[in-house]
Amino acid sequence: MSAVSIRPYFPFCRVRIVRQSVDVANKVARLGMEPDGRYRPVCHGCGRRQRGIHSWRQRWLRDLPVGTTRVWLACRYRRGYCPHCGGYRVEDLEFFAPYQRVTRRMARYIHDLCKVLTVKQVAAHLGLDWKTVKQVDRAYLEERHSQTDYSGLRLLAVDEIALRKGHRYMTVVLDYETGRVVWLARERTSHTLKSFFDGMTVEQKQAVEAIAMDMWDPFIKAVREAAPHVKIVFDLFHVVAAFNRIVDKIRLAEYRKALAEDKPVYKGSKYLLLVTRQSLRRRDARAHLKALLQLNQTIASVMILREGLNRIWSYRSRAWASRRLHEWCALASSLDYHDLHVFARRLQRYGYGILNHCDYPIHTCRLEGVINKIKLIKRQAYGYRDERYFSLKVIQAFLPN
Repeated sequence: MSAVSIRPYFPFCRVRIVRQSVDVANKVARLGMEPDGRYRPVCHGCGRRQRGIHSWRQRWLRDLPVGTTRVWLACRYRRGYCPHCGGYRVEDLEFFAPYQRVTRRMARYIHDLCKVLTVKQVAAHLGLDWKTVKQVDRAYLEERHSQTDYSGLRLLAVDEIALRKGHRYMTVVLDYETGRVVWLARERTSHTLKSFFDGMTVEQKQAVEAIAMDMWDPFIKAVREAAPHVKIVFDLFHVVAAFNRIVDKIRLAEYRKALAEDKPVYKGSKYLLLVTRQSLRRRDARAHLKALLQLNQTIASVMILREGLNRIWSYRSRAWASRRLHEWCALASSLDYHDLHVFARRLQRYGYGILNHCDYPIHTCRLEGVINKIKLIKRQAYGYRDERYFSLKVIQAFLPN
């Protein structure tokens, strides 16, 4: 009699293999399993012994493939009365979870594949329905990341990401020091960010010192109400982006006022005015910018303002930064452009967040890189209809190694 056995490939203690069949043409193996009589049935809910057997049931389960052969398990199991839970419960056979159609080790394999492949690709590889793959992967993610991990938070960055057209956003909170995505939630209202702080204990709130963001009033309101001691730091990236839009408006306005013989100098100058001078490496581009600045005094003054705006964030002394901010706003108000006056008043109104950068030199540039990767995750799956699953996938992607 041969000593070869398939039993080591199925080390499930509470069941025994009673039959097997292999369809060589379709590369499918089917095994029949029954509960081992040496073990008393235990409740899958509390793990205690059940009293009596109410009924028998059978379920087909997908297991790990053996080579290129797909393995199906026809497992019989019992349903008995659990005195502790106070009702009839399915017994726990350990190797599969109640109501699941795959074994625990198969579920783990699916989850590991979903870390590097899309749900559709995993489903095609394993010959499963995509909804089954998503359900298994989400169950694993919920088990590990359903509760927000607030540990070790000191510096934060917050921004929003567009889910789809029509102003559908999600708020993203990042641990600035580790690069870990701590929390995501739908919309970008004050209530959204406030709910993030509401999940913290008093000690965890006190541990947070500063948060980087753009000048978005709902976020500012949420931080002031939920954690008033946290220093708000406004990001240079968003301020310069807003100022660049004003620069382009002024360029177009000056072009319309220019003489016909001077208009060729204005054409093709949009990029020249939006980048730093160090980025202009081509000699003809530098010559073009020099000719434009010599031709138009207003644009030259705006470019001085643009360079001065960057310098405000370079100071580590609040007194010097406050002085430069006041001088910058005065120069901007002296030019005859309404948009510049509005922008200067806005900087003065939010000056506290600019000066806080002297104490906490943080910004949202790191978060912008994270958001680009989040967009890549979204594009790989051609979007997510399940926003909760999308949030869990993002949190998983940025876990520290």
